[in-house]
Amino acid sequence: MKSKKIAVLVLAAAVLCAVLAAVGCSVRAEAQPANPPKITPPTPAQSSSQGAAQGAAQGAAQGAAQGAVVYMTDKITPEGLLAVYNALGLEANGKVAVKISTGEPGNPNFLAASLIKNLVQKVNGTIVECNTVYGGRRASAAAHYQVAKEHGFTAIAPVVIMDEKSDITIPVTGGKHLKEDIVGARFNEFNFHIVLSHFKGHPMGGFGGALKNMSIGYASSAGKSWIHSAGKSKTGISGIQNNFLESMAEAAKAVADANKGRMLYINVMNNLSVDCDCTSRPAAPTMANIGILASLDPVALDQACVDLIYKAKDGKDVIARIESRNGLLTINHAEAIGLGTKTYRLVRVDG
Repeated sequence: MKSKKIAVLVLAAAVLCAVLAAVGCSVRAEAQPANPPKITPPTPAQSSSQGAAQGAAQGAAQGAAQGAVVYMTDKITPEGLLAVYNALGLEANGKVAVKISTGEPGNPNFLAASLIKNLVQKVNGTIVECNTVYGGRRASAAAHYQVAKEHGFTAIAPVVIMDEKSDITIPVTGGKHLKEDIVGARFNEFNFHIVLSHFKGHPMGGFGGALKNMSIGYASSAGKSWIHSAGKSKTGISGIQNNFLESMAEAAKAVADANKGRMLYINVMNNLSVDCDCTSRPAAPTMANIGILASLDPVALDQACVDLIYKAKDGKDVIARIESRNGLLTINHAEAIGLGTKTYRLVRVDG
């Protein structure tokens, strides 16, 4: 009898051990990732630079899946401007062009020289612009240089009107309307470009940001007509609206392709009028300032700015201007032809 009890106890103990072992295995299995990441260190034959290149490629692939990064500060100050520039991690070096709008006389909304001075001087930049096609005081180089002086730009950096003497063509790849873009002849003097744009509404494009500054902004007087007419004319500013919007995206891509990897983009969202800086008597802004945004992707940058306009409680007038001109077509076409992506992550920085 006693031996039977001992046998039963032994059996029970064995079962209990088996159960505990199973539970222990189950807990250990849950504690492990289902698909643990595989880390492949460089082989002895692989140099450190090869390992870094592999890591950069993996990071780029991950970044592409998550979208472009857009950095933002709500501080519209020289310090805020430097903060978003530094966040990009791409140093502007060599002969640096800083593309702005010098602003039509009478318009108070263009980016002030006092705001951009520290950034321009940090990169030892040259402020660049091109002449207008619609007349006004910036239609000739001599008058345009005088306006740049009056607006304080010549006091902070050298200024170059890129089409002061002539223009050149650069190729457009993947375009629906344009095979070439026409820019100021001095474009090729610079090997790094900062596209520093005042984001606001626009009477023809719906809005103006990085894409407009890259296209119409870099275009010579004849080049502006070329874009407005979707490659039909080198004079005037008439054309079919949607073709004009898509041509802006195509011209912007030509500029980006010509400077692959040596461009960065900053949009300042202040003085948010429905009108652009090319208007001598713009409508007064009806919404509050928002901030400064920067990216290495101009499509993502303009998309982020548009999204902030739509999220703002007081953005209805600028939204109405964008929609009345079908302005979002420029962003959509820019993404479609491979200039960038509308998918982005907004990262706030201190400024």
